[in-house]
Amino acid sequence: MEIVSRERIGLLSGRWWKVAVTVIVRGLVAGALALAAGALWARRRYVVVTVDGMSMAPTLTDGDRVLVRRRRIDQVGQGDVVVLEPPSDPAGRYAPGPPGADGRRWNIKRIAALPGDPVPQGIAAGDGVAHVPSGTLVVLGDNPDSVDSRHRGFFPADRLLGVALRRLGGPAL
Repeated sequence: MEIVSRERIGLLSGRWWKVAVTVIVRGLVAGALALAAGALWARRRYVVVTVDGMSMAPTLTDGDRVLVRRRRIDQVGQGDVVVLEPPSDPAGRYAPGPPGADGRRWNIKRIAALPGDPVPQGIAAGDGVAHVPSGTLVVLGDNPDSVDSRHRGFFPADRLLGVALRRLGGPAL
């Protein structure tokens, strides 16, 4: 039977402690990096917007907060609720809402027609336009009093922010 001295026991326990601390610190650093990467990934793909106005009532009402997934035109479909910038209105007929935190003005509407689709009846499309032009969308608010493609015509697809997924604290859209 071997007798282990106190010095040898202290040395072994000290080495074990250093290894344990190193493993824990490396784990915490890796966890923090993974958390930061996940937050960056989510921030690049999702944004939360607050509805201002009643153009989407009764689906969405003033003050609702909505989770939006950033999307391009080729990633949206008819019936999707989208957030996008309205086309310019040189005549100033439609008063824009206040700019958001990023200085841009956003609308939230439902896609009624995609590029190449027939132009729905009642849309301000101009004479002789039978199909939605490439790079544009026809969008309508759920509220009949909404200022949308019935008044402004086609909305530019390059100003699309994304698709509204769900009302925060509520059901999917």
